[in-house]
Amino acid sequence: MQRILSTQLATTEPGTKVTIAGWIHRRRLLKSVAFLIVRDAAGLSQVVVTDPAAREQLEQLSEETVVEVTAVVTANEQAPQGVELTSPEIQETSRVAVPLPFELHRPALSASLPTQLDHAALALRHPSRAANLRISAAVTRGFRRALEEQRFVEIHTPKIVESATESGANVFELDYFGRPAYLAQSPQFFKQMMVGVFERVFEVGPVFRAEPSDTARHLAQYTSMDAELGFIRDHRDVMAALTRTIAGMIGEVAGMVETPGVPDEIPAVHFAEALRIAGAPEDEPDLAPAHERAVGEWALREHGSEFVFVTGYPMRKRPFYTHPDPADPTWSNSFDLLFRGLEIVTGGQRLHRYEDYVAVLGEEGEQGYLDAFRYGMPPHGGWAIGLERFVARLTGAANVREVTAFPRDLHRVAP
Repeated sequence: MQRILSTQLATTEPGTKVTIAGWIHRRRLLKSVAFLIVRDAAGLSQVVVTDPAAREQLEQLSEETVVEVTAVVTANEQAPQGVELTSPEIQETSRVAVPLPFELHRPALSASLPTQLDHAALALRHPSRAANLRISAAVTRGFRRALEEQRFVEIHTPKIVESATESGANVFELDYFGRPAYLAQSPQFFKQMMVGVFERVFEVGPVFRAEPSDTARHLAQYTSMDAELGFIRDHRDVMAALTRTIAGMIGEVAGMVETPGVPDEIPAVHFAEALRIAGAPEDEPDLAPAHERAVGEWALREHGSEFVFVTGYPMRKRPFYTHPDPADPTWSNSFDLLFRGLEIVTGGQRLHRYEDYVAVLGEEGEQGYLDAFRYGMPPHGGWAIGLERFVARLTGAANVREVTAFPRDLHRVAP
């Protein structure tokens, strides 16, 4: 008999004999009846055990043991999805013979986050942790779909690179067949080069930052959702494309989590004005977390938006490829997107003329990269979204590690 999932039981005719399989989520052993809750990837099924032999068998099985159950579908409004399984035949597939470090059947995991991460293979089975990963998958799906609708092409770029280009202090060095190489901090250079091929490109992949930041918002490896588009007028075209993309990502998770509205035009404030709103000194070169929160509160109060762009960051705080504001080159044609008072996206317009790059890098700098501009590149720009940080903000998780399957940080390289 072919196995069905828990979610298919509600549409199965009562009286039908079916087979389910999964993990023992919980056993409730009452005096006259026992209940077996089986968890599969789709949800929970309730099995009613009244036969003495089946009950005795169930008493010997611990939670998380893998079982296969063949039983009869029976209507019961109080059971999950309004149905339960009766007259079961239970077959043990894989027994758990050790005590569990924590219980999975409770609504919330009681174990500390470090304990959960130490036992990730088990903790990720908890419905709340698994739900966060499903939301991550949906966000990524929405990202891809929104960009494909805007004529972007998905690309895949190397994660081992020749030089520590963007900020040498924050890269992981490795031995590459006897010569030094590095784990890529971002696909920035490659996606810019690929604008010369497809005009509009995007990538979803891991990036690596050797930053000794031990905070709830930083990881040493995270998933970056990058996009780059050519033939723009300035950074505002990039912001418009990003706004459509964010709306697509939010739309994909509707019904999975409480979602914010995305305005057709997300409010924007210049960096200098953001400092004033946050009560920060005029000479501050960047926004601190407290400043971001203040600007986020302002956007919600004044515009009813949980999203806000901060534009025109000082050039001295932006990478060398950032395009300056033509009206005042001390400012940049760049932006951050804040969501609920936290920066989740960095982007902007890039330099596109060969001579501008030579002025910054010199004739010997990054030859493969410079060639893209030597051979002609249109005005272009793009952005990078940190998936884990975005999902943590979306779900209300206090720590990005709660929405990451196997986080890598200052202290953790296993499991």
